[in-house]
Amino acid sequence: MHDLTRLLRGTRPRDERGDVPGWVLITVMTAGLVAGIWAIAGSQLGAMLRAALSSVTG
Repeated sequence: MHDLTRLLRGTRPRDERGDVPGWVLITVMTAGLVAGIWAIAGSQLGAMLRAALSSVTG
């Protein structure tokens, strides 16, 4: 019955919150890696994409 009351009130145990700071850190680090790779190899990546698209479209 205790679980039903908690479900109806919308509360949950503290240990089920998840690791929000960890996910924020992973997201920020991923964005940083993408920005770094884009800054270093952006022109080469663009050339590769254009070549791949032109080979597909003819």
